[in-house]
Amino acid sequence: MLIRSAIAVAVLAAMTTACTPPQAQKGPAVNDKTYGVTPGALTVKSGVLRGALTEMKVVERVEDGTGRIDTPARLTGKLVLTNVSKDQSLRLLGGKLLYIDMQGKPIPLEDKRTEPTLKVSNSYGSQERLDPGQDASQTVEAEFPVEALKMKRLKEIRLELMYIPSAYRQETMNFGVSIAQP
Repeated sequence: MLIRSAIAVAVLAAMTTACTPPQAQKGPAVNDKTYGVTPGALTVKSGVLRGALTEMKVVERVEDGTGRIDTPARLTGKLVLTNVSKDQSLRLLGGKLLYIDMQGKPIPLEDKRTEPTLKVSNSYGSQERLDPGQDASQTVEAEFPVEALKMKRLKEIRLELMYIPSAYRQETMNFGVSIAQP
């Protein structure tokens, strides 16, 4: 009986150590490196649209110690578009972000990185049409060129929007009525 108990304890101990998952190898820590964009908020007007780009920052994820870039730089922010027209409704289609250098030329993205575009969501509750006075907001998260992170390299961020304008009129109709007595 004593031998059986000893064998059972030995088997149980072997199973416990064999079933314990190995400790994961801890790699170098990865931290966010945040670059501030100055100014942090801008409002511009172009035609029938006013755009405000706020909460802008550029973030890349960098491995501690080695300095290896884990995730390339991305621009984040919030875009608010307002229709400032008095009589035109706009159907938003999308847009494209360009990063312009000090000579007025676009700064290209590195190989295998996606061109930064803005998509207008067609999901429930989203707004693709802007009537006069209305605004639409969305978060911006786009690839950012490494070359633009260098000091005095980036001059401006350009947003090329695509939209379809349509005439919008508001008319008033007055119907003269009176109430007849019974």
